[in-house]
Amino acid sequence: MKLPLLLATLALLGFASPAGAAAPVKPNVVLILADDLGWTDLACFGSDLHETPALDQLARDGMKFTQNYSACTVCSPTRAALLTGKYPARLHVTDWIPGAMPDNPKLLVPDWTKFLPLEETTLAEVFKAAGYTTASIGKWHLAKVGTNEGYPDAQGFDLNIAGTDKAQPSTYYAPWKIPTLTPEGKDGEYLTDRLADEAVNFIERTKDKPFFLYLPHFAVHLPLQGRTDLTAKYQKKIRAGLNHQNAAYAAMTESLDTAVGRVRAKLAELKLTERTIVIFTSDNGGRVPTTSNVPLRVGKASAYEGGVRVPLIVSWPGITKPGSVSTAPVITMDLFPSLVEMAGLPADAARTAVDGVSIAPLLRGGTTPVRDTMFWHYPHHQHYQLGGAMPYGAIRSGDFKLVEFFNDLHVELYNLREDIGEKNDLAAAQPAKTAELRARLHAWRTAVGAQMPTPNPAYNPARPEFTPPPAKAKKAAK
Repeated sequence: MKLPLLLATLALLGFASPAGAAAPVKPNVVLILADDLGWTDLACFGSDLHETPALDQLARDGMKFTQNYSACTVCSPTRAALLTGKYPARLHVTDWIPGAMPDNPKLLVPDWTKFLPLEETTLAEVFKAAGYTTASIGKWHLAKVGTNEGYPDAQGFDLNIAGTDKAQPSTYYAPWKIPTLTPEGKDGEYLTDRLADEAVNFIERTKDKPFFLYLPHFAVHLPLQGRTDLTAKYQKKIRAGLNHQNAAYAAMTESLDTAVGRVRAKLAELKLTERTIVIFTSDNGGRVPTTSNVPLRVGKASAYEGGVRVPLIVSWPGITKPGSVSTAPVITMDLFPSLVEMAGLPADAARTAVDGVSIAPLLRGGTTPVRDTMFWHYPHHQHYQLGGAMPYGAIRSGDFKLVEFFNDLHVELYNLREDIGEKNDLAAAQPAKTAELRARLHAWRTAVGAQMPTPNPAYNPARPEFTPPPAKAKKAAK
């Protein structure tokens, strides 16, 4: 449902206040998305190196979710899921755009959708229809490759700064040569700092009317470039025994944290804090070996917890108990209906977000999980990532997680409550649970129209599927 119909729907539902009644104050929304930030990369989530005082304060002011999941183990599918409230499998946006194939794949990937279709209703369109000014400041990565078709301004955003079809910046130091980020930065200007500038300027300009700010930072995605002053600071802090050992990555994380702090400081300066919802999360797990997701297994692009368990912090002033923690399992798509409910929009405004479940009851202090089951579908290859996955599907139900690998159809079963590191495969020991979850996973794939990989007639079983370049092979060996 695109904008004209959505506007009509909101009008019919009586979104406007009755004649003569004071219009309710609409809360602002700031939705911040980090790129490749791991589950333990924030101090408040257990980092033993990174300094993240602004995000730690956000957690003290709101609720921290310790079992939050990204919709995919790589970025573009999660971004599409966040904006639509739909599983990537339903959207057929199932890999980072445009993806990559190994030299000799056993399975060929399906003909998946390498952009976010304009027919989908986005969060921005919902908020714009409700009278909000909308902005996307940062990474987009949902447009058709090599074009500006499907940029944020075609998906409900009044303003697009820095969003293109690209997966990452060529450099974090200006000149960046990002066509949608103008004027160009002064030589040496740091990209994360500039996005913070743009965000606070937008808030200043829009302070007198409700706004929806989507702030998807490029950090902490490659290239690995921390500010030199911060990198030097962390080089002095690193010592044996720390899980986190990368000074440049730590510097990038601190710059991200500082950017979040600047946004919140501007909200406080303008006396907007008490009527602004702030959400912070990541698009997938941390990239190994750039960071460590311990105690989770491996990281970005894998089928395991390190690839999909990510931080989530929500501040809903006046509603959420400060410093609260939820252990309920939640997933990316849940943010769409949650924000609709939290902002007081008509429930029908989230009707297209068919795979999301509002977490507002948890934010209000409830303890009953809003969902019991979640699914992942990744019919692609990530052999070139350390710990990366072959094509797979997965289901988590209660404490159990089952992973099915499509290359040989073997399955693995883990009890996450007892084995968060996924070291003890229970598939053979619990055949009934394995069969139950596998059947549910297959039924879900059919229900959402998931695309499956197909056999490669040119596959040569005498050769490996992927041969790492020498430098990467050496790193993997370490």
